[in-house]
Amino acid sequence: MSKVGKLFICPTPIGNLEDITIRTLNTLKNVDLIAAEDTRHTLKLLNHFDIKKPLISYHEHNKKEKSEVLIEKLYDGDNIALVSDAGMPGISDPGSDMVKKSIDNGIEVDVLPGATASILALILSGLSTEKFVFEGFLSSKQKERIERLKELKLEYRTIIFYESPHRLKGMLEDLLEILGNRKISVARELTKKYQEVIRSDIRDVLDIFKKQSPKGEFVVVVEGVDKEDIKDIEDDLWASLTIKEHILEYMKKGYSKKESVKKVSKERSIPKREVYKESIDL
Repeated sequence: MSKVGKLFICPTPIGNLEDITIRTLNTLKNVDLIAAEDTRHTLKLLNHFDIKKPLISYHEHNKKEKSEVLIEKLYDGDNIALVSDAGMPGISDPGSDMVKKSIDNGIEVDVLPGATASILALILSGLSTEKFVFEGFLSSKQKERIERLKELKLEYRTIIFYESPHRLKGMLEDLLEILGNRKISVARELTKKYQEVIRSDIRDVLDIFKKQSPKGEFVVVVEGVDKEDIKDIEDDLWASLTIKEHILEYMKKGYSKKESVKKVSKERSIPKREVYKESIDL
């Protein structure tokens, strides 16, 4: 039996081609096969650096069948590089599925360091980098998007989102409605010639994009809620809910009925037996 190959996760530039690492270039030159989100896009990158290697497509719509092909090739001893169109594979793209499948099949995975738009935008934002969360793309469906933002309303860490140009205005409108007028940074065309970072508050940025059409892929960084305001926000949220709805909110988050009753009792400052009565048919 031949030696099992290795999967290399290779980040590619998010804009400026000079941002590719020497290690990534050497890896792309030495692997047997390159799995790419868009083979035409990756071919341009390879041609720029005079790298000639076989390409196979691996993207969101064919990942199930192509992952089987890639696993088989890895078992046959091929070393494979996985790349996305830009940035680190596995972040908001199907690369994470291939990593998991490889690990589950006992195949060694090596992740190379490199460009990641979310971290670059976070540092450029000027907002707190002490603690942060990455949300990626919100749902394209407004109802689901609003539900997720409601869950993030009490998030005190800086929040990072990705967004496409045709959905940016709708997202900003929902951010303003659900989170309030917080500080925000919106970055586009990162590392490219026309890189732009807008730092203001949500309302001002929304006004800007009502006057000009958004272009390019965006990274939106939003400040977290002030910890001192969390109690007041929680009180406002619970005031609009019945006791039963309040219990259900916690159960949706994974708490048991018993834990939910206890938390609701404490937050509303009412006896547990009174809350329990409302939970009997849940």
